[in-house]
Amino acid sequence: MSRITPSLRRLLPMVLGCLALLVAGPTGAPTGLRAGVSDAGPDATLTLILRDIDNNKLDVALDRTNALLKAYPNFRLGWLIQGDLLLARARPLTTFGNVPEGGDRLRDLRLEAIARLKGYRNRPADTQVPRYLLQMEADQKYAVVVDTQRSRLYIYRNENGRPVFVADYYASQGKAGSNKMREGDNKTPLGVYHVTGFIPREKIGDFYGAGAFPINYPNEWDKREGKTGYGIWLHGVPSDTYARPPLASEGCVVISNQDFRAISGYMQAGRTPFIISDGVEWLSLDDWKSERTSLNATIEQWRKDWESRDTARYLSHYSKEFKSGNQDFAAWSKQKQQVNAGKDFIEVDLRAMSMFRNPGKDMVVVAFEQDYRSNNLSNVARKRQYWVREGSAWKIIYEGVAS
Repeated sequence: MSRITPSLRRLLPMVLGCLALLVAGPTGAPTGLRAGVSDAGPDATLTLILRDIDNNKLDVALDRTNALLKAYPNFRLGWLIQGDLLLARARPLTTFGNVPEGGDRLRDLRLEAIARLKGYRNRPADTQVPRYLLQMEADQKYAVVVDTQRSRLYIYRNENGRPVFVADYYASQGKAGSNKMREGDNKTPLGVYHVTGFIPREKIGDFYGAGAFPINYPNEWDKREGKTGYGIWLHGVPSDTYARPPLASEGCVVISNQDFRAISGYMQAGRTPFIISDGVEWLSLDDWKSERTSLNATIEQWRKDWESRDTARYLSHYSKEFKSGNQDFAAWSKQKQQVNAGKDFIEVDLRAMSMFRNPGKDMVVVAFEQDYRSNNLSNVARKRQYWVREGSAWKIIYEGVAS
């Protein structure tokens, strides 16, 4: 193969915008075979190919690319790299894909290369957790966190209450980006959601690939903010496609069929948290524990004040902007005063509690099983609350039965 030229040497590092990112591999990065495919998947193999190119091992890079395409024949980005490496035998390459512009398809592949490599090379440290996963219930075995800024989907396991990193995957989002506001805006929503079920491939057709997991957009808060739309899913890709560009869907989160099958076993209909953020906030374990402990203490004080039958103390936990259904804060206060006047005692137990911080907002979504007992009423119900920060205090701005 021809001598590496300055143009070829800059080819893919230029796409990434940082040569150092490609030369210095991540701690513990898979080494793979000399020219084989890493068992960590195509992103890891792509990193090895770029390192081969930078080290002027073009024959090794081509062999590794051929092995990658044998394992993933629909991986279009791999075919583009193979074409560049073959063309390098005849003449220097001046740009990614060896054409000045290349149209939308080449632009999409460039963006995919950037997203894949940045996401793979910037994995969170073992000592960091997403700020959003404050507390999962014991039977919530896994959680999904999507970073639309990095086109990355993370899986976390619930290990005695602590979220532990399992795996991450390249993911596409809406054509117009994130923060969905209305039906048809081609944006992916941001917020705290959960998986509601599974739709098999045979019911939705080949376009959605291996299947789909719908999420509960719009949730209670979305509806309060006037957001519209429906049918937001995590789904796969058509059978003739390995992956889609970073901005490709009408609002859904899209991953390869291989990755979809890999994470299907982590999903629990009605249970798995699905949090979508435009740039994940990471916390140290100490800071995560501190936030979790503080909020638990606030919720426990609300529970005790409810049991005390001191209505003023109980209502002090509610925002003046509170709204639940047709009730605002004034109507809620009046109802609670009337109800408490007829109580000789109140006992409230909270079980199976989860707490998820809403991305981009000082707000936490809390859900629990509420066991309520009094002298004239007893019931058990699943409840959901939205707590917001007002000054230095947490206040309840929404409360209702969890669907």
